[in-house]
Amino acid sequence: MSKIIDAVEADRALKARHRGMWALGDYPAVAADVVSELGAVLADACDIRDGERVLDIAAGSGNAAILAALAGANVVACDLTPELLEAGRRVAEERGVELEWREADAEALPFAEASFDTVMSCVGIMFAPHHQVSADELIRVCRPGGTVGLINWTPEGFIGQMFTTMKPYAPALPPGAQPAPLWGSEEHVRALFADRVTDVVAQRRTVRIDLFEKPEDFREYFKTHYGPTIAVYRSIAGDPDRVAALDRDLDELARRHDQGTGTTVMDWEYLLLTARRRG
Repeated sequence: MSKIIDAVEADRALKARHRGMWALGDYPAVAADVVSELGAVLADACDIRDGERVLDIAAGSGNAAILAALAGANVVACDLTPELLEAGRRVAEERGVELEWREADAEALPFAEASFDTVMSCVGIMFAPHHQVSADELIRVCRPGGTVGLINWTPEGFIGQMFTTMKPYAPALPPGAQPAPLWGSEEHVRALFADRVTDVVAQRRTVRIDLFEKPEDFREYFKTHYGPTIAVYRSIAGDPDRVAALDRDLDELARRHDQGTGTTVMDWEYLLLTARRRG
C-alpha cells in the first residue's frame, strides 16, 4: 500500500511541475506569434463538421479548438494548466465563439468512453510524460469510427533538436517519463495506437518561422516566453558558465536551421497524423 501511495504522490508532484512549467512565460503569445497556423492545419486535416463533438487534448490557449468551434463543432478544450485555458477563453470571447474549457490531465481524462467524434491535439499531448497512458486515454474517449488528429514536433526537426540541445542542461526525466518529441515519430505513434486505429495518414510537414531577425532574438524570445526553455534556464541559473554555454548552443542551433536569407528564417518540421478509431 505504501508503494501505491508513494507512486500517486510522485505523479501528483510531477503533474504539478508540468502545470507550473507551462504557466511560466507566455505560451499563448508563442501560439499566436510563432505557430498560429498549426491550429488551422490540424482542424482542416480532421475535417471538422457542424454539430460534431470535438475534444482538444492539451489545448493550451486553444489555437486548434477555437477553429473547430468556428467550424460549428461542439468543442471541449482541456489542458492541465488553468492559466492557458483562461487565455483561451479571452481569445474565444474576442472571436465571438463558445466552447467548453476544462482543466484536465491528458493521462486521466474526465470524459466517458467513446464520447467524442473527433479527438485531436496540436503540439500538446506530446508533453504528457507517460506516452502509452495518454495514447490509451485519447483512444478511449474517441467513438468507434471517429477521427484522431495530431500535430507533433518531430525529433529531427528544429523543436525536437532544441529539446536535444537543452537536455544536458536540464534535470533528468523522472522514471517512466519519455521525451516529448517521440510523438513526432510515425513509428512511435503507430506503436502507441497499435491495432486500435485504421486509415492512418502521416505526413511530415514544416511551418516557416520568420519572426526573428537574428538567432539571438529566437533564443531570447524562448528564454522569456516558452515554459520548457525558461524552466531549463532556471535550473542552471546559479552557474553563469552553463547559462552562457546554453545561450551559445541555442544560437548555433538557430544558425544551422537558418535559410540564409539575411534575416533568420527557419522551417520547423512536424508530423501531421490522422486516423480513425477502429470500430
